[in-house]
Amino acid sequence: MNTFLAGFGLGLSLIVAIGAQNAFILRAGLLRQHVFILCSVCAFSDALLIIAGVSGLGVLVSKAPFFLIFMKYAGSAFLFVYGLRSLLKSLKGGRVLLAEGEVTSLKDAVLVCLLLTWLNPHVYLDTVILLGIASTQYSENMYFAAGAIVSSFMFFYSLGFGAQFLSDFFKHPFSWRILDAIIGLIMWSIAFSLVYDS
Repeated sequence: MNTFLAGFGLGLSLIVAIGAQNAFILRAGLLRQHVFILCSVCAFSDALLIIAGVSGLGVLVSKAPFFLIFMKYAGSAFLFVYGLRSLLKSLKGGRVLLAEGEVTSLKDAVLVCLLLTWLNPHVYLDTVILLGIASTQYSENMYFAAGAIVSSFMFFYSLGFGAQFLSDFFKHPFSWRILDAIIGLIMWSIAFSLVYDS
């Protein structure tokens, strides 16, 4: 039980920080578009990465700097473009949380979600390497992995479906402009940090 709780606590502490993936899920939750599927994509992706890390891939990836360098620049470029789109939406404004709001196809939403997840080097550093190495302290490391996976599922579904409680606030167009500006700045800050903080 202690091993499970250790995995749960560390997993939750790593995922709770505001990042590109979380901002995307929050926005989808506010729009009530494909929430269950997008939360599932994030949670199952995390589960795969956690299992890989705990199974030993974390140690291997930490010894392959070329992989992280490639992911760093590819992820940075994608986040910069996505952030630019959000900032342009913020400047344009005029959207409210109503039926006539922006509609994104399931295919496009899942694609963006996958890119935000798998092109983010922080995912590999946190989920694969850090959790993978931390799990080596425990003889029953799969219990550690299970705790981290449960924390991921709990967090993403809570974020996606909990966003609806902010729906009254987002009936005002200016609220969307603020959210889009914040999302854009988060994407850009992560994009620049990937390139310049290493």
